[in-house]
Amino acid sequence: MAWLFHVVALLPGLLLLSDWLSGELSVNPVQEAIQRSGRIAITLLVATLAVRPLSRWLGWKALLAGRRTLGLYTFAYALLHAILFTVVDYRLVLAFILQEFVEKPYLWFGVSAFAILLPLAITSFRYWMRKLGKNWKRLHRLIYLAAVLAVLHYGWAVKGDFLTWRGEVLRPWLYALGVAFLLGWRLWVVLQKQRRHNHHSIA
Repeated sequence: MAWLFHVVALLPGLLLLSDWLSGELSVNPVQEAIQRSGRIAITLLVATLAVRPLSRWLGWKALLAGRRTLGLYTFAYALLHAILFTVVDYRLVLAFILQEFVEKPYLWFGVSAFAILLPLAITSFRYWMRKLGKNWKRLHRLIYLAAVLAVLHYGWAVKGDFLTWRGEVLRPWLYALGVAFLLGWRLWVVLQKQRRHNHHSIA
């Protein structure tokens, strides 16, 4: 089962690499690579959030084993996205990068999402689960905040207009609906657990 998660996560990256090497990207290949790596990252981020509810609905606990795998691939593509932007596109010229952040405020949402994904990736291993104890779960719940920030980053970046339904702008709305649904489901689960706990306490 684990191999399937690796195939699903690696395939879009391999297709991106193939298009880059064969010159099949747009007239601005670097920009296209930045955009595609970002879309892959946010897609895998939403998929990571969807693993737990799918496992419950399908009664397929084996799916849970792939959640960490998808999460690590999410971070890997987010890192690639950041490297393509800062190193390949702007050659690490700090003045140009800072100017972009001034002119394009949506970049701050992307940086914030990446700043959350970094510690989540580092602490995704069993060593940190044992070391952090209950705090591990609290930390990793921040993945929902990272997803919200990533959607805002992507939605604002697409033509700078998140409040229309024209063409390419439809895609971030789909991500937004997916994240909203998964976040709502998670809140419902938490409330149900709280109700059961209160009921047993009263009884």
